[in-house]
Amino acid sequence: MRLLLIEDNRDILANLADYLTLKGYVVDCAQDGLTGLHLAATNEYDLIVLDIMLPGIDGYTLCARLRDSERAHVPVIMLTARDALDDRLQGFRSGADDYLVKPFALAELAARIAAVLKRSSGTGRRELVVGDLHYDLDTLGVTRSGQRFHLGPIGLKLLEILMQKSPAVVRREALEAALWGDEPPDSDSLRSHIHSLRQQIDKPFPTPLLHTVHGVGYRLAPPAHHGKT
Repeated sequence: MRLLLIEDNRDILANLADYLTLKGYVVDCAQDGLTGLHLAATNEYDLIVLDIMLPGIDGYTLCARLRDSERAHVPVIMLTARDALDDRLQGFRSGADDYLVKPFALAELAARIAAVLKRSSGTGRRELVVGDLHYDLDTLGVTRSGQRFHLGPIGLKLLEILMQKSPAVVRREALEAALWGDEPPDSDSLRSHIHSLRQQIDKPFPTPLLHTVHGVGYRLAPPAHHGKT
């Protein structure tokens, strides 16, 4: 399970990260709203722990932006020193799944994380979305505009990486390492799999999603994000 912690207090952030790492979670950290939003938008997390009072973008705004984005399904637990009812209600209105008032015991946060993850896992919503392309990570179903595709194991893994990183460019070397480790079959293997993937998810449609960045790698992005490729 991968968590994102967004907290501007360095000591609190370090304590949370150390404790949750010992609990077996993979933890990424951010100390301001802009960095937190960037990480949340470009990576796939199982849950986000979000402080409200942040430099750059406050927690309410950040959570609301997530709920309007392709990461709308990610559970959020808000942390705050504010315990007034109006503050808690504002947190829930912005899209938080739970709300924990400082100071709190680390064991209570861990228990709440486990409870929220248990609830969210029952929804079957582990889904990646880029434009009109959807990939259900639980059923391995891939659709675009309602049309279903049947991809092999390499195609599914390739698609997962590109969708998780969207709209960022993923370098050829990173893709080859993720697919085959240190020994890719040959220099044209990745190109062949990209071609096969493109034939399925792009060729039947007027607008391409999979773009080649010459000399660098590939990216999967809707038209508004791809720019020149």
